[in-house]
Amino acid sequence: MTELKNTEASVEADEESRVQDRPGSLGPGATVWEHLAQVSPRIKNNPNTYEAQQLNRASLDQCVKCTICETQCPVAKATPLFSGPKFVGPQAERFRNGESVDHTLDYCSSCGICTLTCPQGVRIAELNSMARAVMKQGHMPLRDRIITQTELEGKLLTPFAPVANWALKQKPIRVAVEKVVGVHRNAPMPVAQSQSVQGWLKKRKGPAARRPGQPDRGPVVFFTGCAGSYFEVETSKKTIEVLEHLGFEVLVPKQGCCGLAEQSNGLFNGARAHVRKLCAQLNAAGKDLTIISSSGSCAGMIKHEAHEIMGVDAPEVMSVGTRMRETSEFLLEMYDEGQLPTDFVRIDMKLPYHAPCQVKSQGMGMPAIRLMELVPGIEVVESGENCCGIAGTYGLKKEKYDVAQEVGKNLFRKVKETNDKLAVCDTETCRWQIRNSTGVPTVHPIHVIHAAYGLSSIHSPQV
Repeated sequence: MTELKNTEASVEADEESRVQDRPGSLGPGATVWEHLAQVSPRIKNNPNTYEAQQLNRASLDQCVKCTICETQCPVAKATPLFSGPKFVGPQAERFRNGESVDHTLDYCSSCGICTLTCPQGVRIAELNSMARAVMKQGHMPLRDRIITQTELEGKLLTPFAPVANWALKQKPIRVAVEKVVGVHRNAPMPVAQSQSVQGWLKKRKGPAARRPGQPDRGPVVFFTGCAGSYFEVETSKKTIEVLEHLGFEVLVPKQGCCGLAEQSNGLFNGARAHVRKLCAQLNAAGKDLTIISSSGSCAGMIKHEAHEIMGVDAPEVMSVGTRMRETSEFLLEMYDEGQLPTDFVRIDMKLPYHAPCQVKSQGMGMPAIRLMELVPGIEVVESGENCCGIAGTYGLKKEKYDVAQEVGKNLFRKVKETNDKLAVCDTETCRWQIRNSTGVPTVHPIHVIHAAYGLSSIHSPQV
């Protein structure tokens, strides 16, 4: 009997051991991540797919293969090198187990038009972004690591702005950069400034004059974004001055990169670290204050991509995301609440306007159009185009440059036909793309409002 009991105990112990080794059978207290990592080798070997499992794979079965996303995809229209968002997205996702089943996925620009147009709510762009991160894991091109370091580039170029700008205009240098790094010789480049936003704030004598009779509206936080800190400094300055003109105290805390460029290139770990650090910096200025940004894409990173693509649900990130407003969105909210003064000077001008993909993905509509048309004499002509082609860093890459130009060609034509002196767009890289491809100076909507309040000329300096 004793021997039988010992045998039974041994069998039970062996069975318990096998259960513990069996996928999905972790003990009490195990996290969801630990369970998922055990049942799926793909997740265990490629941690970037955790978010796909948690947030977006549930939307797969809603795909009815209507192909609406295919008809609206700007890249699929521009090149046969991309199999289309449905094929590389919800269709391919069902067969992925480690490596991608279709490497044309790398030609997806992550513009997000597919998700926006899907009538079934399938998270196509989000699935594609995460699948690409997995596909590139372990063999990330050096070029993609370099061009994502936007804050570092700004810090390095600012002290040598004139020399840097001269060098980036030299054809032999650009050809060498294309061959060595992989950035196309004709791709748009940011224009380095001799003074950063923080440098300007330290040297200026004080806040801009408040509008006569304007009440004190209290503090708000301004989020510059890397480009707004180092390259589009004029846009940041004008935003601060308009907010101060309206009675706000504008707080500009020390702040770093949001990680958007890393995220869009599949460098999720670096992007997660950057966005969490940035949100801690912004929260340090005041955890209940509205945060305003004239960098629509960077604002979108915090409001959308950080959580929906990378699964970041840290309290500091979620808090900042709920309080983040793009500048046009914020000013139009003020107008709708009867709080925005509209004693604008008249500006007789027809302005071509392009709404960037990353602004559309935030679900705010196109507040810039209504805002600018509050100015007497302004007529806004919306481009009607899905994408300019640049998609952050996509159009910089030598193998994708021609695709990006094909995507944007109708937009470029419409801009030049509408007004070859000035165009308007909400995000920095899209403005660089339009300027570079049309020769038309392209500004953020805040430039129009700044001029309409009589704070500058509509054609004031802008790179």
